Amino acid sequence: MKSFKLISLQLVNEKLQLIDIHLVDGLIINKEDRANTWLLEAIIPPEHYEELKHSLPREHENALIQAVITKKENDPAMFKTVLKTQKLIDGHISLLFVGHLQNTRSKYAELLLEDLVHKGFTGDLLIKEFKEKIRSRPKLTTHK
Repeated sequence: MKSFKLISLQLVNEKLQLIDIHLVDGLIINKEDRANTWLLEAIIPPEHYEELKHSLPREHENALIQAVITKKENDPAMFKTVLKTQKLIDGHISLLFVGHLQNTRSKYAELLLEDLVHKGFTGDLLIKEFKEKIRSRPKLTTHK
């Protein structure tokens, strides 16, 4: 097993929009098993949980999440997961996801395009912005 620091986490909703999960702390573990299983634990403040709980899947439901691991400069990684538990621990909420790493190249492009369209980009400006952002790979923003 290998463990890493979870730097940022976003939940992908059914409209492929990203919802930021504000972390107090986080850990991600590659179990290095035959199934290529990953564990992601997000520790969040209770007040953020109250805002977020309606967007979270129920326990044991599927969730697509995007995570930045180890350093904020790293590309985000997409995971197809199941929310295993939601627990109160030392005044914070622990969200435990179990899942598998996805092919992020195409998913990131889809999410980036969706983000730019929601921001109102069209035509040549959309193409220019997409090309610039696909190279710099910024963290995508939340739409509400």
